[in-house]
Amino acid sequence: MDYSIKIGGEAGQGIQTIGETLSRVFSRAGYHIFTHQDYESRVRGGHNFIQIRFSENPVMASRDRIDIIVALDKESISFHEKELSENGLIIYDSSALKQRHEKTNFLDIPFVDLATQHGNKIMANTVATGAVLGMLRLQLDILAEIIKEIFSKKGEEVVSANIAAAQAGYSYAVENCLRCSLVPSALSNPKMLISGIEAIGLGAVASGCKFYSAYPMTPSTGIMNYIAGKEKEYGIIVEQAEDEIAAINMALGASFAGVRAMTGTAGGGFALMVEGLSLAGMTETPIVIALGQRPAPATGLPTRTEQGDLLFALHAAHGEFPRVIFAPGTPEQAFYLTNKAFDIAEKYQVPALIIFDQYLADTVWSYEGFSFQRGLQQPFI
Repeated sequence: MDYSIKIGGEAGQGIQTIGETLSRVFSRAGYHIFTHQDYESRVRGGHNFIQIRFSENPVMASRDRIDIIVALDKESISFHEKELSENGLIIYDSSALKQRHEKTNFLDIPFVDLATQHGNKIMANTVATGAVLGMLRLQLDILAEIIKEIFSKKGEEVVSANIAAAQAGYSYAVENCLRCSLVPSALSNPKMLISGIEAIGLGAVASGCKFYSAYPMTPSTGIMNYIAGKEKEYGIIVEQAEDEIAAINMALGASFAGVRAMTGTAGGGFALMVEGLSLAGMTETPIVIALGQRPAPATGLPTRTEQGDLLFALHAAHGEFPRVIFAPGTPEQAFYLTNKAFDIAEKYQVPALIIFDQYLADTVWSYEGFSFQRGLQQPFI
């Protein structure tokens, strides 16, 4: 069993919500997961997609053939229809797209109408999620648990309405998808889901990082977001600086004061940090720097991936001084190498850099779990 699902639509239509929810359902059901996404550099509009591959065996990349496409805009059909597998299906809402398809590999599901019947139209994404599970004949138990977790603070009424919307989408797919032939394997033990950017953040927290400063710059911003979410729980100070120059100098000050400190940026921001990097070399102050590579020069393409900053990281700053560079290729490597970066930076009083790309940052993988005893240089604090 090895299936792929693609959810496409405009920014703001909730494609990430559907993708992340389905990924959580599949991982909790015990399947191995790999997801990647493609998005525009804008808040609204522009065609985006997220693709989920789930299998009974470990997976480390996406497939070319897609088994289910959830089309929330017309471009999802025109761009991706050719990617369908032999028995693949496209589900869409003809009333929302103002377009109807008569081909046998299309299934028209009234996402908006079903959502409105059970609450309001913003629950169309929940209907679509339920419909995908209906096509796969997977029970809604896990999805219902996830809905309760997400909406518990909004009250029982919101939780019940979303579960009802998911059930409506599920039932519609079961009753109307006569061509559905995807049969998932039996369930197994739940898996952990983690992205590359979260793994770097988790590695920092597990290594005892107590200060993180940065100026938001894709694809590194997720590290700051992740660590900020652990701020109270682990006594970490997270500071959003006014620019990258301030960010590295704040981190150097914290490190000089005796705590493990880190900063993160992308290529253009790292260019501004270079004088601070020299300061770290001159004063022998340990610091960990996460460098997210993206197509350049200058501002470049923030939502595209590239691996072009290795020589920059190796030779940046004036004068010669030692530095260590790690380049993880998976979230698991990102977790352990971030820990090693902190350990080596402190042991030898040098800067340590973790370079990664947008692809690693945004892909989500499933694991049985990370062991803190396996190669972790310092105890979890």
